Amino acid sequence: MSPDTPPPFDEERLGELLGLLPPAPLGWTLAAQELPASRQELDEIVELARADAEFRRRLMADLEAALATAGYET
Repeated sequence: MSPDTPPPFDEERLGELLGLLPPAPLGWTLAAQELPASRQELDEIVELARADAEFRRRLMADLEAALATAGYET
């Protein structure tokens, strides 16, 4: 496609096409809303495991128990 050739669909047409799609399933929407907080929490757990050998050992032995003891919802 050359710089002078318009894209096959402009923004307005893409908006029309998107409007024809059914709504996303509720589960997808809820999961997408929870992702940022979940990623942050996972980053915290990884950092704690890197910094604390005892916590890392407990994670390896029993993941759910170690997370619950550290105050994370499992």
